[in-house]
Amino acid sequence: MDSQHLLLSAAMQTGAAGARRFLVLFLPHWPTDYLKRRDGGLKAPLVLYEVIKGGLRLAAVDAEAAGRGLSVGQNLADARAMVPELTVREMDRPLLEAAFADFADWHSNASPLVAAMNDVSGFGDLVLDITGVAHLFGGERPMLRLLLTRLRDLGYTVAGAIAPTIGAAWGVSHFARSQVVEMAELETVLDALPVHALRLAPAQIAGLSQMGLKTIGQLRPRERKPLQARFGASLLARLDQAYGMIEERMTPRLPPAELYAERRFADPIGLMDDVLMTCHDLAIQLAIRLEAEGQGGQAFHLFLYRVDHKVMALSVNSARLTRDPEHITKLFANRSERLEGDYDAGFGIDMIRLAASSVSELDAVQLGAFSHQGVAEDLDQLNDRMSSRLGTMAVLKTQLVASHIPERAARLVPALVANNADRAGWPIPVRPLRLLPVPELVAINAEVPEGLPASMIWRRESYKIEKASGPERLGAEWWRSGQRLQLVPPEEKPEKGEKPPHIPNLALFDPAAGTRDYYVVEDESGRRFWIFRQGFYTAENPPPWYLHGFFP
Repeated sequence: MDSQHLLLSAAMQTGAAGARRFLVLFLPHWPTDYLKRRDGGLKAPLVLYEVIKGGLRLAAVDAEAAGRGLSVGQNLADARAMVPELTVREMDRPLLEAAFADFADWHSNASPLVAAMNDVSGFGDLVLDITGVAHLFGGERPMLRLLLTRLRDLGYTVAGAIAPTIGAAWGVSHFARSQVVEMAELETVLDALPVHALRLAPAQIAGLSQMGLKTIGQLRPRERKPLQARFGASLLARLDQAYGMIEERMTPRLPPAELYAERRFADPIGLMDDVLMTCHDLAIQLAIRLEAEGQGGQAFHLFLYRVDHKVMALSVNSARLTRDPEHITKLFANRSERLEGDYDAGFGIDMIRLAASSVSELDAVQLGAFSHQGVAEDLDQLNDRMSSRLGTMAVLKTQLVASHIPERAARLVPALVANNADRAGWPIPVRPLRLLPVPELVAINAEVPEGLPASMIWRRESYKIEKASGPERLGAEWWRSGQRLQLVPPEEKPEKGEKPPHIPNLALFDPAAGTRDYYVVEDESGRRFWIFRQGFYTAENPPPWYLHGFFP
């Protein structure tokens, strides 16, 4: 036994894999089981075919077809000859992929962290991170038994296993009986499994078989460098992942919930009013947990678990950290009004979960007897409710931008994400309340060529200038050559069904246009304008003047 194997054994004994626990569900006949459950008229034996390598080959088989010798990859004509009464359907892969995604999301009612394992097959493998969750079901063994029984009652062929690593749970669920593997027995259990349990490529498995290596226990003591040279680094990576020497991370399908509250129903519910009432109760429970931990959230997710193993998800966002249950409930109520036409409770909802993400520290605020919430907080809550009701891109506000060019110094962003905190403490120059999208050309008369303006003609109307101050000189930003002014950032994508706000097709920025000398002028009626001269004055080529904005 080499030194690397001794190091691996020592790490296994000291628990290097950590304290995480994973549950893998293996559904070998999920496509056919799903279709038979969806269409009661389909009779076994059932197979699904698709065009593979120019021929019609089996892509999925049910348990009865597999028991009669049929297998994935077999020629369809040979399968019909072997089983004349075979029921044959063409595989609708997009339909099955969408259904399996819903099926995977539905299992988040057992654990918030659920992922589909697509590295071996497109369907049939789910992994759940059950760390800190099993006690809700009475322990790991009752939890595994409950999940297996629930799926078998729905008509699915399923096996499962719980282990300290994803690789070990996958291998045990596929090549051993359903069981719970403790850390102390991980090495013994894995050594007895065939090399197929490492999720290797067919070429790697064939090569190991030629070497006479049938089990993982026979493979593990071998020298690692020759194995890597012949089979690649992926073989050693799978081996180390299974034994916990390398961490294998899962990618949850649903956003991981940092804090959540949930309620299960003895009898399924279906009305939206009942859902919102439950949401309010869960918001109170979640607020208590957030307050106890001194936290607040900016994103909240409502998951509705239907009895037909589908999940509906609603998400809302808040402009600032909050744990106010009334505000959270109103956000979901407004959002539900927009989605009322898409709401479908199916055969009923048997569980609802309210989760908070984007959680950060939020200190408690003590209010006096006659205190009230600040205006800024009220305005943020109003923006939150309007965004939930009308859509994110329907409620915009101004965000400051690091630029001294006036038309580039601000842009419109969704009110939920606008944050000017990075401009705190910056000197803010005097600017008009209203800026024209494009500066408009005006005619200016001055007593001396470079003196203050005396009169102005704008849109065929003459204005006599009584007062003027300036200039404020602004230079061109040469590094922005060729860029277009953006009133709304293009990276902010509207929600499904929403149209993006109007983005005017303004001229490209030209740094060669020179500097601008800005003046604040006031006419005889008290109207104040913001005008500028583009470039320096020369007798041969006097610079043009433009009107850019209006002061109140």
